[in-house]
Amino acid sequence: MEMKGTTTIGLICKDAVILAADKRASLGNLIADKNAKKIYKIDDNLALTIAGSVGDAQSLVRYLTAEAKLYRMRTGKLMSPLACTTLLSNILHSSRYFPFLVQMIVGGFDEKGFKLYSLDPLGGVNEEKDFTATGSGSPIAYGVLEAGYKKDMDYKKGVSLVLKALQAAMERDTFSGNGVSLALITKDGVKIYEDDEIKKLIKKK
Repeated sequence: MEMKGTTTIGLICKDAVILAADKRASLGNLIADKNAKKIYKIDDNLALTIAGSVGDAQSLVRYLTAEAKLYRMRTGKLMSPLACTTLLSNILHSSRYFPFLVQMIVGGFDEKGFKLYSLDPLGGVNEEKDFTATGSGSPIAYGVLEAGYKKDMDYKKGVSLVLKALQAAMERDTFSGNGVSLALITKDGVKIYEDDEIKKLIKKK
């Protein structure tokens, strides 16, 4: 199964990184899954979003999760967002002739602060200083993010903005929809929101 379309978002606040995605997975014009998982926790300081081939993405997630655990066992430290992104980039680039059909956003924190990176299928990396989005709904999401983003915003305002951007994308993009997945990465760890919590946040918005 491949995810055609999709909207995923990553955003940096002064006290967190926020990741969000829709839940629709489609095969051409068929909605194949209305509850697709597109956000994964890698370790207590790292999470990522996926878009593209589900099988390719899940394989990469398993590899990264295992490597993060091994790194922690060997060093006693959490793998940094840059190290995780570099490892992922190397894997993607080494397979460029038979590429993983994925786009990913990696978010996390280390001693230098909160970090956000986007990767293309061939391993190209961009460090994002404010926000990023992928998928067919991203142009709509970017419009909302550009209008509402502020450098010093806290995570509560950031969550509200991300939800607003994602909902706008789901309303206008055929291949995005069926609900919201949301993750908050703070110095306290990675929180993946339950559906009931997200519904309450949307009502408050």
